[in-house]
Amino acid sequence: MNYHVMTLFPEMIENAMSTSITGRAMESGRISLDAVNIRDYTTNKHNKVDDYTYGGGAGMLMQAQPVYDCYKSIEEKINKRNSSEKKPRVIYVSPQGKVFNQAMASELAKEDDLIFLCGHYEGIDERVLEEIVTDTISIGDYVLTGGELAALVMMDAISRLVDGVLNNEVSYETESFSDGLLEYPQYSRPEEWMGKRVPDVLMSGHHANIEKWRFAQSVMRTYERRPDLYKAKFGDEDPELIINPPKNKKRRSRKKTVSESNTNNETYN
Repeated sequence: MNYHVMTLFPEMIENAMSTSITGRAMESGRISLDAVNIRDYTTNKHNKVDDYTYGGGAGMLMQAQPVYDCYKSIEEKINKRNSSEKKPRVIYVSPQGKVFNQAMASELAKEDDLIFLCGHYEGIDERVLEEIVTDTISIGDYVLTGGELAALVMMDAISRLVDGVLNNEVSYETESFSDGLLEYPQYSRPEEWMGKRVPDVLMSGHHANIEKWRFAQSVMRTYERRPDLYKAKFGDEDPELIINPPKNKKRRSRKKTVSESNTNNETYN
């Protein structure tokens, strides 16, 4: 996966992506990052990228020309490397877009190149968005100072699904949202801490019982904390009947591919 980020603050992207899992993935060559400063493509001597909006209103707007020229330089590099004329996927980070989720992350992880466009001020001239953007995506119904943090959230989620980035390929399959349910609670040593013990079933070594317990915990946690997700997966069915279905009724399979899941991305705010 090759990330290309059009931004006014390339160091913000570079610093965040160079740590933890994404940092190791870049070192190993699983992903690459090209954070491109839009200011480098201005045509005025002050490197100005913004101006007043037509029709009045508060704030300044990023101009079309430097954004477009920045994009064309990235597109040229991609096409030269791939020996093709294919238009790359350009993601404009905006609260007006579709809300990012795990299914989107899975789809985008299949691309060879992704370009992220990070806006600032009051946004970007609509004409250049119409010219270059293929996807407008939001990470939630709130407004950020700029698009960099949202782009980083998406790149982190996407990177986890790129082959070889995670050491344990099973890990993302059992995380929250991978099968439409929240993840079950987990425990580590010691067996008892502040009077709270690890559930006995997890100490039993009985894998079938452990799997059943984990499924039950995921169902109840989703039912209590994210009823919208529960309803999308099970409708109005009683959670107790999901966990302990009648013997003549086959339980719904917990295994559901990431691409089939249409749930929101797990975000830490």
